[in-house]
Amino acid sequence: MTARSVLVLRRRRVAVRLEWRSLLVCTVLAIAVMSVAVLALMTGSYQLGPDQVVSALAGGETGLVHTIVVEWRLPRVTAAVVFGAALGVSGAVFQSLLRNPLADPGIIGFSQGSFTGALIVILVVNGTYLQLVGGALVGGMATAVVVYLLAYRRGMQGFRLIVVGIGVSAMLESINTWLILKADLEEAMAAAVWGAGSLNGVSWGQVVVGGACIAVLLLLAASLSRPMRQLELGDAAAASHGVRVSPTRLGLIVVGVALTATVTAASGPIAFISLVAPQIARRLARTAGITLAPAAFVGALLCLTADYLAQHVAPTPLPVGLITVILGGGYLGWLLFGEARRRL
Repeated sequence: MTARSVLVLRRRRVAVRLEWRSLLVCTVLAIAVMSVAVLALMTGSYQLGPDQVVSALAGGETGLVHTIVVEWRLPRVTAAVVFGAALGVSGAVFQSLLRNPLADPGIIGFSQGSFTGALIVILVVNGTYLQLVGGALVGGMATAVVVYLLAYRRGMQGFRLIVVGIGVSAMLESINTWLILKADLEEAMAAAVWGAGSLNGVSWGQVVVGGACIAVLLLLAASLSRPMRQLELGDAAAASHGVRVSPTRLGLIVVGVALTATVTAASGPIAFISLVAPQIARRLARTAGITLAPAAFVGALLCLTADYLAQHVAPTPLPVGLITVILGGGYLGWLLFGEARRRL
């Protein structure tokens, strides 16, 4: 059996192809995610043992241990896993679509657009969580439309879209800063903290609503994964294989933006996971292109680990977005340095 061996699962007319190496990588990553999750559930001002955590999750604990594990810590851990997976898949969609490792929703402005939409709901409308999700979604979609139209010149080139997206992102950041400066002090402080990307105060309600939206979007992304891989070969080659290029590209953009917007509405913008996760996953799985499942598991592991470090390593708890910016900034510098050396 070789590393490129493929497992095919069939049920009636539905068939799923799984590469054995990708399956092995996903299994190892899933074990790593569960290990870090148990560690996060154990660690805090009230330390617990792994047996207590497992027993509480299985329903064998009552009282204080059940409250700490299930009601206080589990929503945050679940949010980190689900939101990290969503960001990993969102980054994989855009990097595959634009055929560029720098195609991150945060860099090309879609995350900033979602942040602007959510910020307007918070500071102007003072809306509910569902309105916040809607605002983030509308902001992200509007930004995607603007970036697409400004970058379109007798066709779409990934590099041009990234450059236009960086410019639009800078403009939106200025608008976000202006909105925060014009707000009342209390609202401005809350918005600024939320804008750093934090899982503090995430409730089961947000996890259930956000998780349901993300589950639907992940299923849509999985259904588009095969034509997405064919689009990496170029529009003409994909069309020759029967792919409807424009509708497929539009569907992938909508799914990618919606994944980012859903996470932004719940936790604020968590930067760089969608940039880093697909590339790490591609190197681990050794695939020719970007694959969604390994990117989702790497995203979940990165977000969960970053949130654990933000809570327990620094002298005071930090927003998870600050940790991902530090780690992702180093990765981005390494990526740009390598690209510059390759072009010399």
